[in-house]
Amino acid sequence: MTMLSIQELVDENIETLGLTWIAGMDAGNRQLPESNTAAADLLGHLNVVHPSRIQVFGKEELVFYKKLKESAREKVLIELAEGGVPAVIIAEGLETPVELTSFCSQNQIPLLSSQHDAAHLIDVLRIYLGKRFAPTTTVHGVFMDVLGMGVLITGESGLGKSELALELISRGHGLVADDAVEFSRTTPTMIEGQCPDLLRNLLEVRGLGLLDIRTIFGEAAVRRKMRLKLIVHLVRANSEKFERLPIQDQTQKLLGLPIRRVMLQVAAGRNLAVLVEAAARNTILKLRGIDTLGEFMERQAQAIMENSNLQ
Repeated sequence: MTMLSIQELVDENIETLGLTWIAGMDAGNRQLPESNTAAADLLGHLNVVHPSRIQVFGKEELVFYKKLKESAREKVLIELAEGGVPAVIIAEGLETPVELTSFCSQNQIPLLSSQHDAAHLIDVLRIYLGKRFAPTTTVHGVFMDVLGMGVLITGESGLGKSELALELISRGHGLVADDAVEFSRTTPTMIEGQCPDLLRNLLEVRGLGLLDIRTIFGEAAVRRKMRLKLIVHLVRANSEKFERLPIQDQTQKLLGLPIRRVMLQVAAGRNLAVLVEAAARNTILKLRGIDTLGEFMERQAQAIMENSNLQ
């Protein structure tokens, strides 16, 4: 389960948002709700109906808060504390009410400040939290950048996935990860893949051992991360599951999303690197709405109909 403390949130957004502590720093280890909570529900403008999310005070919220009577202000703060508010952020560098600072100090509630306006602050943190709490999985295979498209190469051990990746790299494509690929669904319709820190830039090739691709081929031969668009699954030449001319597009589910998949037979004399490039180009055409097989079937049906009319 993904965990995130307020101190981690501050540290990881110090450059983009310039978050600074006002009070409650001793409660920096306070955890945000569990990762199955949507990022949009983890923070927002001041709202006592949802006290368990990060409360952001902008100009309007502070004007509203200051207009309340002293008893009403105290009631708002008590409701936030009892509701388990993870933190309070004062936006736009606005002056923090004295009683708010005092209350957060006494109740060990992280109180932060930022020079950015509330709307920008919330947008940036929601994107950050969406990525931080994104569903993740680790897949065995080689993840490549082929023609600007994220391509995952999978298959049984010993089929030559790493050798294929090495040939693709020598043809100008980029390596993202070898052996273990970390995928995360950063948005409802997008999956990103990256390499674990321990294996970054490394490719294991039988007989050669570990190769540092960045050192051998240069900076342009590696990528930090890519969006997954295509899965190329390698199968043995005598595999019964192989379909020579699939009528329908094949897909494979990963983190709940269907990903296009093609199957390539591994056999002597086949140039798999060229086939992977062709599969990537064909996928790009399909994403643009061009279906070669569909157009051929329509052409064939029209030819059959014209021949039947002549008879």
